[in-house]
Amino acid sequence: MDYALIMAGGAGTRLWPLSREHLPKPALRLYGDQSMFEIAVERLLPLFSPEQILVVASADHNQVLHEQVPSIPEANFIIEPEGRGTAPAIGLAAIHLEARDPDATMAVLTADHIIGKPDVFRSVISSALAFAKDGYLVTLGIKPTWPATSYGYIEQADLMGEKLGFKAYTAERFVEKPNVQNAQRMLNLGKYSWNSGMFIWQVDRIMGEFRWQMPDLYARLMRIAETIGTEQYDPVLCELWPGIDKQTIDYGIMENAKRVIVLPADMDWLDVGTWNSLKTVLVSDEKGNSRSGEVVLWDSENSMVIGGKRLVAGIGLENMIIVDTPDALLVCDMAHAGEVKALVEHLKEIGRQDLA
Repeated sequence: MDYALIMAGGAGTRLWPLSREHLPKPALRLYGDQSMFEIAVERLLPLFSPEQILVVASADHNQVLHEQVPSIPEANFIIEPEGRGTAPAIGLAAIHLEARDPDATMAVLTADHIIGKPDVFRSVISSALAFAKDGYLVTLGIKPTWPATSYGYIEQADLMGEKLGFKAYTAERFVEKPNVQNAQRMLNLGKYSWNSGMFIWQVDRIMGEFRWQMPDLYARLMRIAETIGTEQYDPVLCELWPGIDKQTIDYGIMENAKRVIVLPADMDWLDVGTWNSLKTVLVSDEKGNSRSGEVVLWDSENSMVIGGKRLVAGIGLENMIIVDTPDALLVCDMAHAGEVKALVEHLKEIGRQDLA
């Protein structure tokens, strides 16, 4: 059977002070009446039933996510004792799926991406599932529309085939987040995709890659797998998990994996990773200002203000971000939005974990 795995474990500290350790980015209603997690589940439902959707989250986030989408069985929420990166999280989900269905195919997806063309998204997922059943590790590429420096890239090589209207190419290499010059060069060449961080594969294929490329992680996962469904599961998981090295699936597996293909698609995709990226989604007025909540702006331009329970008024703002919450207020020049994560780390260092 086909399954979808939603990765919902990140705290999203770049969107502080709205996103916190106790209220992760996927649970936020950043635009509209639904949270990003609710939207992520809703766009999957035509392809996957709630019973076919698994979620990886931390213990702190599990309850709020399950309350938002109670149709997903509680047993489908896989808890990480602590964040160790995407490779261990995916491995943990894979051993749970393997215990259920050794022949399972899994689509690894995210809970914090905006996808403006959900029909295209579902179609390319269907195509990717078909390729995965041929033994490929499939990554979804996004056709780049500007020289983005905040995304990784995938170089496309030979055409490998076409299924359900989508062409697949050999993934020649994964490229780090580039500078502006390299991003423009890759855009001009036309054979690069943005790395969406979404993957599709058969469970036995990805477990084979873990065994070959990350043997220590694989050995720990196998010890955990032996206890699934028993009273020993939680103690063994909590004992072994902290000793696992932090690693992403890109570095740990994909860069050196065998038979990796990329399916480029135009699905109107955006990774909402920073306040700057969120501003591109919110409606702006004639002066480029975006606002949410009760906000009054005077003689201001190209700014974003997110109000809370009180009126927020701004005068003479230019290229500013203001986010008001009951216990913390962020005031930030847009040019420094990428430093919010470091600010959160500083709060922890000075003993204000209660605000992180």
